[in-house]
Amino acid sequence: MSYSAYSPERSGISDRALALADQVEAFVRETVVPYEKDSRRDDHGPLEELVVEMRAKAKAAGLITPHIPGGTGHLTQRETAAVLIRSGLSPLGPVALNTTAPDEGNMFLLGRVASPELKERFLKPMVAGDARSAFFMTEPADENGAGSDPSMMLTTCVQDGNHWVINGRKTLITGANGAKVGIVMAKSEEGACMFLVDLPNPAIKIERVLDTIDSSMPGGHSVIHIDNLRVPADQMLGQSGEGFKYAQVRLAPARLSHCMRWLGGCIRAHEIAVDYACRRKAFGKLLIEHEGVGFMLAENLLDLKQAELMTYWCADILDSGADGGTESSMAKVAVSEALMRVADRCVQVMGGQGVSRDTIVETIFREIRAFRIYDGPTEVHKWSLSRKLRREYLKAHQA
Repeated sequence: MSYSAYSPERSGISDRALALADQVEAFVRETVVPYEKDSRRDDHGPLEELVVEMRAKAKAAGLITPHIPGGTGHLTQRETAAVLIRSGLSPLGPVALNTTAPDEGNMFLLGRVASPELKERFLKPMVAGDARSAFFMTEPADENGAGSDPSMMLTTCVQDGNHWVINGRKTLITGANGAKVGIVMAKSEEGACMFLVDLPNPAIKIERVLDTIDSSMPGGHSVIHIDNLRVPADQMLGQSGEGFKYAQVRLAPARLSHCMRWLGGCIRAHEIAVDYACRRKAFGKLLIEHEGVGFMLAENLLDLKQAELMTYWCADILDSGADGGTESSMAKVAVSEALMRVADRCVQVMGGQGVSRDTIVETIFREIRAFRIYDGPTEVHKWSLSRKLRREYLKAHQA
């Protein structure tokens, strides 16, 4: 079944972008899906050999980093949604097409704020699909470092002549193992700072790769020790103390692209569950003819459509030029929670098959469970939204 069967929001999307989205869908279904059974993976994600092989095929098809056509300039967020939803029809799709996290968000950030020299050195190989990246922000909870509250950052940076010296520990750093580009956040006397670094670097040591519930991102999620990392001053993004400002540039689009990719994954899981329910018989009739099953699949349609509409709505907000912080929080909560319900129902409908890795449904369920936490847990976003309501109320009643 084609994604177009779900009637995506097509207004405001160019014919070129829609054609590209169709090409991406065909590539994922025909070329990437067979790799889901490939043994070249470990407990943390696909191995580099597999990543390189899939990306070579994407390059040959002219589809590497499709949301940045020709390596310059992004599609609009609405057009990006059309493409990234299709890329997510397999958990390996974003990896093969170079639309995965954290690379997609990092490319967006560097495209917006990096100097021409830094773009040539760091961004160009990323867009070409030749270099993976990592974003070093989150810190260990047992040290009371930065997590959902980045203001708690403990990693320090001190200027030493024309270099900055960085020390600290980071955790849950996606893709650090095998990355060639790093974006490191640290705190100076002026506030948060953001640096670009070449990887690997002997001053950035991987203590261990965490065993996590998800396993689709190359390199997994690492605990990192940064010991006297020296970075040239011209590799700082912006000025000392501007790190949070630049993080905000990345934040809303990165949240939304998670929604896009995993919406595609849950559309695929739903397709598999429907196929199973329409073929499997129990108690004298097809599963889908039992209301308990048929209603779950009907509820999936409702959640998928609501997630799709929320995603395109937030994309439109970003395309309007707004920072979209509030809207991306709303979308992240609504979409991640809706997709969790979808993935859970798909597992339930399929019973023993649903918890087996014989189908991709089990993998998608685990990935969506992690999505409810990554880029801000649901509860943090709700807390932030409730604070906004209070601020607006006080402002209105003080006028």
